[in-house]
Amino acid sequence: MNGTSGRFAGLPVTLDDIRRAAARIDSSIVHTPVLFSELLNAALGIDLWFKCENMQHIGAFKSRGACNAVFSLTAAEAAAGVVTHSSGNHAAALARAAVIRKIRAHIVMPRNSAEVKLAAVRRLGVTPILCEPSAESREATAREVVAATGATLIHPYDDVRVIAGQGTTGLELLEQVTDLDLVVVPVGGGGLLSGMLIALKSLNPELLVYAAEPTLADDAARSLRSGVIEQPLRYDTIADGLRTPLGQLTFPVMQRLLDDILLVDESAIQEAAATIQAELRVVAEPSGAVPLAAVMQHKEKFVGRRVAVVISGGNRDPRAA
Repeated sequence: MNGTSGRFAGLPVTLDDIRRAAARIDSSIVHTPVLFSELLNAALGIDLWFKCENMQHIGAFKSRGACNAVFSLTAAEAAAGVVTHSSGNHAAALARAAVIRKIRAHIVMPRNSAEVKLAAVRRLGVTPILCEPSAESREATAREVVAATGATLIHPYDDVRVIAGQGTTGLELLEQVTDLDLVVVPVGGGGLLSGMLIALKSLNPELLVYAAEPTLADDAARSLRSGVIEQPLRYDTIADGLRTPLGQLTFPVMQRLLDDILLVDESAIQEAAATIQAELRVVAEPSGAVPLAAVMQHKEKFVGRRVAVVISGGNRDPRAA
């Protein structure tokens, strides 16, 4: 899917936006490490690197976009507070960013959100507003809160400030690992993927970027095939952070810049999460393990290459199987 410089024309976020976001959030985020396992690399035949956003504040990359969005608000906007809807990680990230800026946050969460993610929001002093586990219910409830409070809606992924913030992950990765052939990023709503696509492809047009998605939440793969945003058909994948549909801003970036999308089974996600814990001694939540699951399930696409995968989060419910 490589093309000319015109491939970035009309996209919602630019490399300069991402660089400005990096400067804006620098003191409020963790510049997360990149880890590798010699034993795992030898077993797979892949030079594999892990960008550990599970070591980010609140345990997920979402802190980047939330901080950039909240810190970008005018004083008048900030005074009215912020509202979002999220299955968990963006919820906690936005609550934390609001605490840093000393403004009020209203957080809408599905009733079936992982308890560890509900608890993370409560620890930040915010009582989640529970809704039904569907995109329609989340969005409708958030609109009601906006109407009642005047707060600014910070969408978990379909917001230019959020996308730019997530794109800083890509800037860091290219500073940390040289000569990469391929990067694998999980996709739910597409905020992390679209931000990283713009950052990575702007700086290295020859770098391949693949998305990884659960087979039980295959709406992104279906959307790329059909050319229109398809809705999730079910909400029972263990990768709870990837149950959302693509955004109007994120989908065109994927259409323009993404090289491939790989689907993974639930058993592969569980195996990948266990492998990350065993080989790297860190915890990945199921959503964060999906990129490694893609590498392991579709190994033939990666053998002999220098590959980076993003562990997008580490908020695994300790009671989960």
